[in-house]
Amino acid sequence: MEWLESALADKTVLVTLWFAAFMVAERLHPAVDQPARAMWPRWLNNGVLWVTTAAVSFGLLLPMTLWVAEQPLWVRPDGWSGWQGLALDLMLYDALIYWWHRANHVVPFLWRFHQVHHFDETLDTSSAFRFHFGEVALSAAVRLAVIVALALPFASIVAAETMVLAAAIFHHSNLRLPRWLERPLSWAVVTPAIHWVHHHRVRADTDSNYATVLSLWDRLFGSRSPNPRRLDMPIGIEGQRETRLDRLLLLPFRPPPASRVTDG
Repeated sequence: MEWLESALADKTVLVTLWFAAFMVAERLHPAVDQPARAMWPRWLNNGVLWVTTAAVSFGLLLPMTLWVAEQPLWVRPDGWSGWQGLALDLMLYDALIYWWHRANHVVPFLWRFHQVHHFDETLDTSSAFRFHFGEVALSAAVRLAVIVALALPFASIVAAETMVLAAAIFHHSNLRLPRWLERPLSWAVVTPAIHWVHHHRVRADTDSNYATVLSLWDRLFGSRSPNPRRLDMPIGIEGQRETRLDRLLLLPFRPPPASRVTDG
């Protein structure tokens, strides 16, 4: 299993370096000033949530993913291999993440878990790891089904997960990008300006801009918000405020607000 250990080590190093780079960059060139002293309680919350999801991922989901990937139910054609096969796998995976993310906003049961991510009232690199462990488990179950259906090789899975994590760190960051760079970049990939609108405390915006890597999915499927980012946009969930860590962990198991039930 040396190849597996090497692949996971490479992924860990790449994501860690990427995270550290954006964490430093957003402190040097922030879109919105965030005094570090005021951020510590929030960073602690996000860190604890990340530890719980990491425990689920490494202790349960990783072994299951490896087992499923090593026992494909069908043989992929020769044309679906090599670099072109990897490119196709990554695009399909990104499309899957788009539809799964959209489902998390539309299906009330899934929103119970995903809302933990949106309760965050500030965006920065730590937001990319702020998820409820229940959402991670549900997401993994869907991804395992896709791995089986597409007979995805483990190498494609590692590459796709690395791509998704890198994209999430980038578009959740509080980095101020110059307009001449972000505007053309947004036609290809999801930028902080695009995802900032997704975290706007107005539900019409929260339920839009679902893409993770390629921004084309929202344009293609009619879910792109027409609203541009404004730095004074309040972040969070409409009609609600951030809550304590213990309440965030229990939140999915409590009855959702009536507005989400009736509208979902």
